[in-house]
Amino acid sequence: MTSATVPTPAATAGTQANGTTSGTGSQRGGASRRGQQAAPRRKKPPTAAGQLLQSTWLIVVVLVLWWVLSAKSTNFFIPSLQQILEALGTDLTNGVIAGGALYSLSNLFVGLAIAVVLGVGLGLVLGEVGWLRRIVDPIIHFFRCIPQAALVPLIIGTFGIGQGPKMGTIAFACFWPILLNTIDGVLGVEPTVRHFSKVYRVPKALYFRRVVLPAALPQIVAGVRVALPIGITVMVVSEMFASIEGLGFYILNSSATFQVPQTWAGALLVGVIGYILSVLFVFAERRLLRWYYASGAK
Repeated sequence: MTSATVPTPAATAGTQANGTTSGTGSQRGGASRRGQQAAPRRKKPPTAAGQLLQSTWLIVVVLVLWWVLSAKSTNFFIPSLQQILEALGTDLTNGVIAGGALYSLSNLFVGLAIAVVLGVGLGLVLGEVGWLRRIVDPIIHFFRCIPQAALVPLIIGTFGIGQGPKMGTIAFACFWPILLNTIDGVLGVEPTVRHFSKVYRVPKALYFRRVVLPAALPQIVAGVRVALPIGITVMVVSEMFASIEGLGFYILNSSATFQVPQTWAGALLVGVIGYILSVLFVFAERRLLRWYYASGAK
């Protein structure tokens, strides 16, 4: 008879240990493979051409539809897009619109610059001085609720029809969003930062320049972004009152003389200028606040 081989306890323990080790290794390998399979693939950032296509395809579609749908228009007040572009090209070539655009943009930039200087300066002070902010708060909300375009004839009638009152009107309209955003930015400074500045007795000028202003800068830039289209609107409206230059005068004069394609051309040019300025402002904002976007705050 053949005798059965009985495994020794040492062999059994070794087999169990080997089995346990082998199973553990298999589990680790499976978990590693599953982890590799579950890892999401990173999307490649769109190329410059892809970003351009993504941001302009709707504009192209709208222009094509406008061209097609208005091609056979018989309405005197709704000319075809072809007529509008022809009028725009003619007046750009002979310098009628180009001179008016330069006049309007100079008013806009000077008025916006005045609003930035005054709005940021006063906003920093009001954001820091609570009792002063509570005193002037009703006045701020009263004036910012008044339609800025409604004040244009009053300001021009009071101060004259020159270029200065138009710049002042634009500055007045752009001042309020910049002021309010600056105040909000200052109020958003971390209390810990304020406490440490007081503990270490940081001079006021250095405190505003190196602590408050950088912390409030994202809100300030947002206020300027809001003020830009407001300034463009007031720019056009201010040139429709007792003016002989500018895009607003061109649009009003074309409308008064029943040159409908020219009226549409002026309005279309204002929209194009506003879009270009907004795009340029976004690029400048990204560069100015690159530390803010790099931190992942937005």
